[in-house]
Order: sequence, then C-alpha cells, then structure tokens
Amino acid sequence: MYAIVDIETTGGKFNEEGITEIAIYKFDGNAVVDKFISLVNPEKPIQPFVVNLTGINNKMLRNAPKFYEVAKRIIEITANCVLVAHNTSFDYRILRTEFDRIGYNFEKETLCTVSLSKKLIPNLESYSLGKLCRSLGIAVADRHRASGDAEATIKLLKLLMLKDTDKTIIKKNIKPIVNDKIISEKLTLLLEPLPRGIGIFYLHDSDGNILFIGKSASVKKEVLKIFIGSSTTKIALQKKVQSISTEETGNLLITKIKYIQELQKNKPKYNKKYHTPYKKYAIELPDMLVINKGRTLGEKSVILIENNKYKGYGYFDLNFQINSIEIIKNLINDTGDSAVILPLIDQYLKRYKSEKIIYLNT
Repeated sequence: MYAIVDIETTGGKFNEEGITEIAIYKFDGNAVVDKFISLVNPEKPIQPFVVNLTGINNKMLRNAPKFYEVAKRIIEITANCVLVAHNTSFDYRILRTEFDRIGYNFEKETLCTVSLSKKLIPNLESYSLGKLCRSLGIAVADRHRASGDAEATIKLLKLLMLKDTDKTIIKKNIKPIVNDKIISEKLTLLLEPLPRGIGIFYLHDSDGNILFIGKSASVKKEVLKIFIGSSTTKIALQKKVQSISTEETGNLLITKIKYIQELQKNKPKYNKKYHTPYKKYAIELPDMLVINKGRTLGEKSVILIENNKYKGYGYFDLNFQINSIEIIKNLINDTGDSAVILPLIDQYLKRYKSEKIIYLNT
C-alpha cells in the first residue's frame, strides 16, 4: 500500500516552514482506496512568492485546522504504507518536522518519483513534476496545489510501476506475514485487496523474490484456486507465499504479452512453462498503434509496432497523447522479444477485433 503525499508550505527558513495544505491518497497499486485533503493553518505568515505560486493566502487559512488537529488522520491514512512523493526528501522532512513539534516520531519507508523517473525514464530534459508530466502527456489540474500535484504523482507512479521491470517499487512495499499464520488466516489477509479484473499476479516469498507468476481474467479467483488446490506445487506455494502483487492490464492482448515477458525475465521457480521456449517465426506487421480498453474507465491501452518490431505497450487517457509518437514512446514500457511477441499480436488481431488501429507513415 502506498500513501501519495503532496504538501504546500509557507516558505521561509529551512525547517521553519509551516504546512498550508496537504493531500494524501492511499493507493493500493491499482486504485485510490482513501484520501485526505485539507488546508492547514500554519500559525505563521506565508511568504509572498508562495502566495503567488499556489494562490493560497493567509486569509484562506484563518479558520483552517492547525496541524495537531489533523495529525491523527495523517497517521491513520499512512499506516502500513510506503510514503511516496515527487521529491520525497522535501515532503517527508516537512511532515517529520511538524510531528516533532507535537512530540510524535513519524517514520516511514519512502519512495521518490523523481529518483525513480531518472532511473526508469532517462535522458529527459527536466524531472520537475510539471515538465515531466508534459513530456509524458499526463494532465495536471491545479498545479502547485496539493490535491492536483498528488493526483499527477499517482498517474506518474502508475506509469513508473509499468516500466519497473525489476519490481523495485513492489519489493519496497512487501510486508511479510509473521507469526507463522495458518493457511486460512493467510488466505484472508492476502486475498482481500486483490482486484477482480483481468491482469497478472506475482506470488512472493518473505524476501520479495517471485515464486510464481499467473494471469487471469479474474485475478482474485485465480489466486483463490491456488490457495485451495491440493497439488504438490500449490501446497508448496501455500506455505511459502508471504505477499501478492498484481498488475491490472485491462485487456487480453496486453495480459498475454506481459505474461510472456515476465516469465522470460524472472523465470520463477514454480512456473514450468518458461522452461519450454515459445515458438518463434517470421512475421511482418506494418507500423501501427493498436488501441484497446485500458485499466480504468476512460483509459485506453496502446501497443506500438515500428520497423516490424514490437516496441512496447502503455496507457493513455487523453486524445492528444495518441497524436504524438514521442509521447507514446515515453509512455510505453521496455521492448520484449519481437520474435515471440509479433506472432502473438498477429494471432490476436486475426482472432479478435481491436477498438482501433492507427497505421503510421500512411
């Protein structure tokens, strides 16, 4: 579970700033499950340049709650979460400073979307939230307001999770089940947050290593089958699994592509299929974008084929994004093995109807 945070402050000397607005979105990796947004009375004046930047002025905060009045809610919504922000060192420092003032030790695991973006999307001109979102086609509403910037950070995190083939983000969030709980208790804890939609799931051990990768039109039902199964493999997994992570895909084609990619890359101990090489054969496909349903209402998926190579897939929710090939290239994940993926796409296109196909260079 992740707590995506954005904070606006009064400005001023280091460690003497006060919070003027805070937004926290509790995010389970697929969707927002809770949120807290509030103006905060910092009990000190706001620097003029900050007023111009955020639009928040001293008059707006006169009747806003003071930090100690919202502290309990912040603790509750961030419980058992990894704290995520764009430049986490700032937001985490401000939160810890405010909690120190009221005598509470606030400590969290953290992830920074600036550092992750530099690692997963290298060579961009700027990694400020506004410019980064523009280069990725991510819409930002109410820039320099806590809620708007936090919502943009959620969209950015979802994209980074897509590109994070080494599972750095997911491993950071794994919380092992302790006290040697029996299978039925473990099942309840692990199944509750799982999505019911189509996607990929990963079964992890206590160190975050991937034991098994599965795919299903209903992730929750498929994981349940593993936990009630009686085969030797399923019984072994029931004992060893300590955490489950998921990636909703939105449609069958991306599920098939992602599944093959993940098996080839991770070679999980309890997957047998990766030992058998996937069939490869020569196929020629035109340069095109294959558009299908996305993970959420209004979102679409896109697959890019260029120079008879599979370039990757991604998601978009704005029409202008699909009109820029450079934005599409920033949105998609790393390429896979074209010799395997292209035949799969070819078979899919012959069997199923896509929502839209855009031919390039025509």
